[in-house]
Amino acid sequence: MSVYDQLNSDLKTAMKAHDKLRLGVIRGIKAQIMNAEVESADHKLTDDQVNTIVMKEIKQQKESLEEFQKANREDLVTDQQAKLKIAEEYAPKQLSADEVKAIVEQTIEQVGAESMADFGKVMGAVMPKVKGKADGSLINQLVKKHLQG
Repeated sequence: MSVYDQLNSDLKTAMKAHDKLRLGVIRGIKAQIMNAEVESADHKLTDDQVNTIVMKEIKQQKESLEEFQKANREDLVTDQQAKLKIAEEYAPKQLSADEVKAIVEQTIEQVGAESMADFGKVMGAVMPKVKGKADGSLINQLVKKHLQG
């Protein structure tokens, strides 16, 4: 079942269960998908495009959570953590840190990177390989570590 189909199914279930929190998260993701479909020329998104939207939503949820934590708004932190957990259910399976490290090392060898001057070249080659399957900040850290070391 595709992520989009899963969202539709879970939307119906959340409506029947009167689960307002889950319903709000799913509606938010679906709204972003619908907006992207309207902007798209063919009006039907691929699974990769839907996954990109889900990952963008998760990133926004994490950023909101960090801001609420900085502001010591525990009332909002708890709610945001619950929303983040729901959104993460629709994310593609994430690669482990070891898997990402192996991809980074392999890519550095492939592009012949030797210093931080090659950082952009390495990132440009790594990102398509792990798109939606790994956190960009983790990749950034690993590439810097290997190029500086």
